[in-house]
Amino acid sequence: MDDLILARVLHVIGVVLWIGGVAMVTLVLLPGLKRMASPAEAMNFFIDFRRRFAAQARYTTLLVGLSGLYMTYVLDAWHRFMQWQYWWMHTMVLIWLLFTVMLFVFEPRSRRRKQPSQTNITAQTFTRIQRKHMILLILSLITIAGAVAGSHGWLIPGGRI
Repeated sequence: MDDLILARVLHVIGVVLWIGGVAMVTLVLLPGLKRMASPAEAMNFFIDFRRRFAAQARYTTLLVGLSGLYMTYVLDAWHRFMQWQYWWMHTMVLIWLLFTVMLFVFEPRSRRRKQPSQTNITAQTFTRIQRKHMILLILSLITIAGAVAGSHGWLIPGGRI
């Protein structure tokens, strides 16, 4: 069982680094970029920052995915995906899939494409980016809250899907 404990520890550390980074970008970085005098300069900073953060986020999402899969296998918890009371397991997988596709498919693809014209970057550009990040952050936090509550026995009454 020591390997299960290690998997849980790695899973939680991965989630903290990954979603904590999303929170920092959403709540600190993007509002600061909106206030910069030059939206084009702010976008250049954001693109550089995003590139560095994406690398860290790729490692942590990979760690979270592998440790989550391992724990599900070791605990033989596949049946939980057929029960609504474990809704947080469904959302963990969905959030993980969403971020994984963004980090491993869309983000590298956007880097290969020519960067958008700096003339059409405005403060509203950062507002739109922040709004999308905020939705992802809120969904992630709801999922984390559900996972912590559910893993400690606070389950929604119900049966199978």
